[in-house]
Amino acid sequence: MTIQPEGSTGHARSQILAACSRANVGAAPVALAILLTTLAAPARAETIEEKAAACAACHGENGVPPDKTFPVIWGQHQGYLYLQLRDFKSGTRKNDAMAPFVEGMERDDMMALAAYFSKKPWPDLRQPLAPDAVVARAVRTNTAVGCTGCHLAQYQGDGTQPRLAGQTKEYLAKSMLDFRTRERANNPGMSDLMIATPEDDLAAMAEYLAGLQLIN
Repeated sequence: MTIQPEGSTGHARSQILAACSRANVGAAPVALAILLTTLAAPARAETIEEKAAACAACHGENGVPPDKTFPVIWGQHQGYLYLQLRDFKSGTRKNDAMAPFVEGMERDDMMALAAYFSKKPWPDLRQPLAPDAVVARAVRTNTAVGCTGCHLAQYQGDGTQPRLAGQTKEYLAKSMLDFRTRERANNPGMSDLMIATPEDDLAAMAEYLAGLQLIN
């Protein structure tokens, strides 16, 4: 990660702090302190572990996000994680917390960070299995939309396609609705599919996917 000049770093630090505060990430004060220390560090070569430590404020020190509207990134596929970092930097995908974090990153930084998290074990969030009626609705929705055509069997994903199984219900629901409203604009095809799918079906999919058993 390229070290920014002091003024730019201070600006990035304040942006991330404000964004995390708005997202109610007060449950991770130690992680947030690590993030601020990382951004304020003097110019020197950083290890990948030091770069990754800044992510813990929102995504969790143990891979479990303190705010469930933030995604699990431990064990997520490298290709997908890289594309999201790239899109956050370009502005194609917008997020107040992520924008200042990726501002100074080059492609190699993003690839290394994506590889680091992809090798972590996916955390078991201990989310309950969806009720039978919700499962049935989600299965019908998949038949209509074709989710597993991209996200593959058991919604495990691969390469640039994200794993959905075991992700937080809150993040899944928010992400699908953001695609539906085009607030998330880095995959127009997904937006088209979400617009064509009733919101109640999307809610069922989020609950179903969150409760799927993990395959590590």
